[in-house]
Amino acid sequence: MTFQAQHLGEFLQVFEDSKTKIRNMPGCLSLQLIQDPKEPCVICTSSIWESEEDLNHYRHSDLFIDTWSKTKPLFKDKAKAKTYTLLDWQS
Repeated sequence: MTFQAQHLGEFLQVFEDSKTKIRNMPGCLSLQLIQDPKEPCVICTSSIWESEEDLNHYRHSDLFIDTWSKTKPLFKDKAKAKTYTLLDWQS
């Protein structure tokens, strides 16, 4: 996600307010926030879910809808999402 510089702090607050709730969603194994060190307005989230069903449940939840509605207006560019299959993971 690429944010407008003047809205970066606002997004970080949205994430702060939502992260524990997301991490407590059924099937969420981990959630990280990652920032590009050379382009601080470029940030991504990385999450690991027990199943695609759990991820889709989150994507259709009131929590996601609320969080996304607060996040989307802060973008500089259109966000991209990708889903991968986890082949190996260690906590």
